[in-house]
Amino acid sequence: MSVFDSLRIAVRAIVANRLRSLLTLLGLVIGVSSVIALIAVGQGTQKGVSDQIRGLGTDLIFIEPSAAATTQQGAGALTTTTLTQADALAIAANGNPAIQAVSAHITGETQAIAGANNVGAESVFTSSNYAEVRDLEIALGSFIAPSHDDAGSLVAVLGSRVAETLYPGIDPIGQEIRLSFLAGRVVFAFTVIGVVREVGGAADANDQVFVPITGLANRFRFLYTPTGDLRVTQIDVQTTPGADTEEVKQQVSDLLLFRHNRSDPDFTIESQDDLLDAASEVANTLSILLGVIGGISLLVGGIGVMNIMLVSVTERTREIGIRRAVGATAGDIVNQFVTEALALSVLGGIIGIVIGVVASLLVDGQTVGDQEMTTVIQAWSIAAAFGVSAGVGLISGIYPAWRATVVDPIAALRNE
Repeated sequence: MSVFDSLRIAVRAIVANRLRSLLTLLGLVIGVSSVIALIAVGQGTQKGVSDQIRGLGTDLIFIEPSAAATTQQGAGALTTTTLTQADALAIAANGNPAIQAVSAHITGETQAIAGANNVGAESVFTSSNYAEVRDLEIALGSFIAPSHDDAGSLVAVLGSRVAETLYPGIDPIGQEIRLSFLAGRVVFAFTVIGVVREVGGAADANDQVFVPITGLANRFRFLYTPTGDLRVTQIDVQTTPGADTEEVKQQVSDLLLFRHNRSDPDFTIESQDDLLDAASEVANTLSILLGVIGGISLLVGGIGVMNIMLVSVTERTREIGIRRAVGATAGDIVNQFVTEALALSVLGGIIGIVIGVVASLLVDGQTVGDQEMTTVIQAWSIAAAFGVSAGVGLISGIYPAWRATVVDPIAALRNE
């Protein structure tokens, strides 16, 4: 019996039992579409996190106080931070040719208010070289200038989304913005001097307000150490392109240990590559987990195919006997039932691919729980899901087909 004949018989059997075939297909469709959609979500999560890390700038090393050194939360953490602006100045003045720029800053959650509009934003208290370190581009006005650093001016540079929210349809340059600190207990007015160009993805810079660190320090004396050094929450080091970041990290660590007079670090140093590797590892684990969940659905669908094929063998015992009696070989019977199982699996796989791809495209860009979803459809996930679906169909058809070949033709002919 030719492959065409086997396929024709398989299609006729599937059509003859429409409802049963449809329910069998449903399990495979759900399994295949789940694998594709869930892996797309996992890969999209990885892309979103990676884009956000890359949006911080290029060739960066981040220095923060260690968790053990910073024992408090919120504003109180500034009183225990082990990093100071003097540390940043020392790193910059060390003469390391692999270091291109250094910037220190303090961050804090604030409420930005302009007239009747207000928005929650992250305030970044920093200096004029922050834009260079973080590769920020100015869309309107200018960034903090050295003169603002020296004078401690109350000026502000807005992220793109902050500017759009507070000043819809108007030029924010020269406008007044009020920033509320310490849960609203302290409010300062700033003059807007610039707007940062929008950074792609969900980059933090779009939701930040940048003000001179000296303007904050002059008004909050508790930010200084007893020796007169200004405490900071983070130091960013930009290395030259192609520099050995591990070597730079070690040199910076040795310098800070010497300055802090310690043998064990009271700070942590991570590069962008470190963060990207960690994010990729977590995202890959998430993708595998989501893929396994979808794979379980696919396995359940395969069990459904085997169950239906076993029922089909039982129902068609007399048909099998007639075919054997007129000369059909065991191989013909195997081909017949394996082809039917494969037809169900391939059809379910094709429908599942279409639904999985469409669902992934529909979810991409949607906001779920204040989080914008990103999906990345991977060709390998489509191939894997379809291959597993076809493989499940093949395996699920072999045992029922073997059961069909051991049916005694005489006994089969007597079956009613």
